Amino acid sequence: MTAKETPPATLQDVLAAENLNEAWAKVEANAGAAGVDGRTVGQTAELILADREELLKLLTTGRYRPEAVKAVDIPKANGGVRRLGIPTALDRWLQQAIHQKLGPLWEPEFSEHSHGFRPNRSAHDAVRAAQAHVKAGKSHVVDIDLKSFFDHVNHDRLMHLVGRKVRDKDLLRLIGEMLRAPMRLPDGQEQARREGTPQGGPLSPLLANIYLHPLDLELEKRGLAFVRYADDIAIFCASARSAQRVLESVTRWIESELKLPVNRAKSGSGPSDGTALLGFRLEKDGTIRLAPKSVEKLKDQVRELWDARQSLTSEELREQWQRYIQGWWGYFRLAEKRWDVTDLSGWIRRHMRKCFWLRWHHPRGRLNALKRLNLKGDILGMASSRKGAWAIARHWVLTSALKNKTLERYGFTLPWETAAT
Repeated sequence: MTAKETPPATLQDVLAAENLNEAWAKVEANAGAAGVDGRTVGQTAELILADREELLKLLTTGRYRPEAVKAVDIPKANGGVRRLGIPTALDRWLQQAIHQKLGPLWEPEFSEHSHGFRPNRSAHDAVRAAQAHVKAGKSHVVDIDLKSFFDHVNHDRLMHLVGRKVRDKDLLRLIGEMLRAPMRLPDGQEQARREGTPQGGPLSPLLANIYLHPLDLELEKRGLAFVRYADDIAIFCASARSAQRVLESVTRWIESELKLPVNRAKSGSGPSDGTALLGFRLEKDGTIRLAPKSVEKLKDQVRELWDARQSLTSEELREQWQRYIQGWWGYFRLAEKRWDVTDLSGWIRRHMRKCFWLRWHHPRGRLNALKRLNLKGDILGMASSRKGAWAIARHWVLTSALKNKTLERYGFTLPWETAAT
């Protein structure tokens, strides 16, 4: 072993006090939902403090068994659902400790074209790399959709890949136990798992990158321009004909060599301005803009967050809005062409005004609210209007009462506008 090589990982390394303490700090910072044991992160910390020596004894003697992972279904942008598998906080702690020792073994070898779940890399890096390919004239994109990738990872193949760098049998056994931990469904039944590494645990992203690393090497060997972010794979070609050839040959390779099903209905090839990557779309000249589905998802969230039926105070409405829109803009501000979102500014404020109008409930409440907003005279008669709330929301009386500057003063802001001022 040279001075620059990372020493091989062992179970003893994973269970070292310094490594476990660092892993717990990350689990604590991430918080997260309870697993099947119902214990919060705080309650798990108490358990570890009380039984740490016994836990370590179980782990070092090979008698520790991870608990089932809790199945949680979350909606996908396309209307389907994605099933997450949430380990207990205790198992998340151990997975994080393993990740911290395994990650440095593979990180130096991972491809420059792989951007997901890696240190100092992000989805934005992947989009910028894709932009460079398009600007270089490779404006035809091969989009390969791996069917429920995290559910179909072949355990034997994955453990073979892990075993190339991890020789410690005790550590390999623990990783295998975590892979095979059953899934507890919402109805309480437990489903055995013979394949897959469910999303929701700290170790799954690293195992996914290890599993797909041979694909990166194959694409590099072929001299293809590509980016990969976890299971999002985009290959860039100079012509429609070459893109179609690449789609067919790479699909065959993935199914043959990685034993993964490719969703042919969702995979395809086409010009970059007709496809999406990580929520963005690249025009033929490489300009980055929002993908249409990202805009539609924003609109759905606006309707939900400004639903007047929520039992929230105005302050809580503001905080909820700011949490969402600041996070959303923090990601999508990468777009260079922004009219898709800036054109929605008036529509979003109309939803805000509609929400407040409905929350004022009845003519007397609306009259008092309009007075508090410094409206006077005959226009106060609007409080008794029988027009619908959506129509009222664009009426000049309400737009005068809740001017853009008034909404901004109270914190109901649109970050793409405040950033521009």
